[in-house]
Amino acid sequence: MDQSNVTFDGKFILLGFSHVPHLRFFLIYILLVLYICTLLGNSLIIQLIINDPHLHTPMYFFLANLSVLDILSPSVTVPKMIWDLFNGEGVISLHCCITQQFFFLLFLGPEPCLLSVMAFDRYVAICNPLHYTNIMSYKLCSRLLGGTWLLGIFYSVFFTGLTFTIDFCGPNHIDHIYCDFLPLFQLACSDISLNLSFIYLAAFLNGVCNFTIILSSYGRIVLAIIRIKTKEGRIKAFSTCSSHVIVFSVFYFSIFNNYLHPISSSSGSKDMIGPVIYTSVTPVLNPIIYSFRNNDVKRGLKKQFFILISTGNTVNYIG
Repeated sequence: MDQSNVTFDGKFILLGFSHVPHLRFFLIYILLVLYICTLLGNSLIIQLIINDPHLHTPMYFFLANLSVLDILSPSVTVPKMIWDLFNGEGVISLHCCITQQFFFLLFLGPEPCLLSVMAFDRYVAICNPLHYTNIMSYKLCSRLLGGTWLLGIFYSVFFTGLTFTIDFCGPNHIDHIYCDFLPLFQLACSDISLNLSFIYLAAFLNGVCNFTIILSSYGRIVLAIIRIKTKEGRIKAFSTCSSHVIVFSVFYFSIFNNYLHPISSSSGSKDMIGPVIYTSVTPVLNPIIYSFRNNDVKRGLKKQFFILISTGNTVNYIG
């Protein structure tokens, strides 16, 4: 059937994983497990940072906000993906599609900027430790974090507003797992050149520029670590930023894999590795990475565990 002759009725069909119907229930199980672990793992990190006074530092202040984003961002897409796999339909209205875009940008947009801020924090801590407290003050941290959220709000309002200007009059099958911009634009029957120009400009400013800032920060960090005389000192310095290096590497790998190609080659059924990673895998990896590679977090988790054990024993004794 020629989709170009189909009249648009205000609804889209998310093709999602329809090209692998035999994996449907397996994917439901995997996505559900990943999503539950994401909620539990990031909630634990947030609760730990709030309750442990030793973690009331700029580094963990930013980490707690990263965990908030890692809870909210997949909550916009993953439940819908699971539901579509369950009922096998994938129907979504134009307004729901644009709403999903709005919240996805609102929660994903600040992440590159937040990772850049976290890299700057590590740069100051390692390259200028004597002035760390004065530089990374509460006022500066609040402003940096507020700036990342304002950026997300701006992107979500601006780009979803641009999407409302697009006319859809024919094919309604979105070859993707959620309402992403590029697959949606392939269905437009009006001029989208302005929309694409703004999207690629935003991708450069928010993605490439922040990526450059992170690389620059870690280039200086590496030079500073090399100048440390003792092996123990070098290991300690590197351990304070190794978790962040892994997190930002996984994030940018998935983002670049999904967006660094022309719109004409965008195909959700053939290239879903990036979207699946940054919507389902990365949010659950972040708390794991920080838990296993950060001594402060590990000590805090052990402390919380022993408090729970002792509380449980006290309750049992009283009972």
